Amino acid sequence: MFEGTTTALVTPFKQNGELDLEGLKKNVRFQVAGGINGLLALGTTGESPTLSEQEKEQVVKATVAEARGKAPVMVGSGTNDTRKTVKASQLACDWGADALLVVTPYYNKPTPKGIYEHFKAVNDAVDRPIVVYNIAGRTGKNIETQVMKRLAELEHIIGVKEASGNIDQIGDVCREIQATRKGFTVWSGDDGLTFPAMALGAKGVISVASNLVPARVVAMTTAALQGKWEEARRLHFELLPLFKGIFIETNPIPIKAAMNWAGLAAGAYRLPMTEMEPQNAEKLRALLKSLGLLKG
Repeated sequence: MFEGTTTALVTPFKQNGELDLEGLKKNVRFQVAGGINGLLALGTTGESPTLSEQEKEQVVKATVAEARGKAPVMVGSGTNDTRKTVKASQLACDWGADALLVVTPYYNKPTPKGIYEHFKAVNDAVDRPIVVYNIAGRTGKNIETQVMKRLAELEHIIGVKEASGNIDQIGDVCREIQATRKGFTVWSGDDGLTFPAMALGAKGVISVASNLVPARVVAMTTAALQGKWEEARRLHFELLPLFKGIFIETNPIPIKAAMNWAGLAAGAYRLPMTEMEPQNAEKLRALLKSLGLLKG
C-alpha cells in the first residue's frame, strides 16, 4: 500500500477563507485520472496547522469519499502533544483513513526516549498503519537511524517518510531497516531526492509536485520500482526543474500558485502563508510556461 507516488494534497480555500470542498474533490479526481498510487490529506502541503478539527473532518471525509476504491488515503495526524496526537489519530481512523502520517513532535525537542514513547502511545491507540514523518527542518529534531530501528519494531509502524534531506541517512534506513524488517517501507519526502532515494532502496515518494503532474511522477517511480533505471533517470531530469521551482519559497506557496495557473483548484492561502513575492512568481510562471503547464 502506497508504494510508488502518493500526493501530499493541497487544501483549496475560497477567497473568503472558507474550504473549497468541491475544488478538493476535483483535485482528487485529477489525481485518480493520473494513476496516483495514494493520497495524503492534512499534510504540510495541506496547511493542516491552520485547519479547525471540524474542517479537518470535512477534508478527510471528502477525500476518502472521492477516492474510495480508487486510491488509499493517508491522513496527517501528528502534533507536538502526545495526547492530542492520539486523539487526532483516532479521529482520522473514524473518518476513514487507511493509514496515518505522524510527524516527529516539533518545538519540544524530545529525547530519543520521548520520541519512542510518543509513537508507542499512538501505535497502542489505533489499528491502522502508521508512517513516521521525519522532517528535521520543520521539527527541529531528526530521528536517528537507531531510534527508527526501535520504532520499526512497533506493531503498526509500516515505514517512514524521510524528509531529512540526508541521503546518507536515507541509505542507512533502507539498508538497516527496510531490508531486514518485513513490511517496513521508506518513502522519499523530497521530490528532488526521489530518484537517488529509490536507487538506494526507497519504494516511492510522498510528493508535492504530483499535485500538478501526477502521471509524470507516477511514471518515474513506476520505472524505478520496475528496475528501469535509465527511464527513471530520464524522467527525474525532465522533472528536476519543476522539483526545484516549486520550492522557490516555503511549501505550499509555490505549488498552490502553480496549480491555480494550471487551472487546478488551490485557491487562497491562510496566514501565515502568503502570496508569492512578485519576482519569484515571475520565475515560476516562466518555468511553467516553458514546461507547457500553464492553462491556455
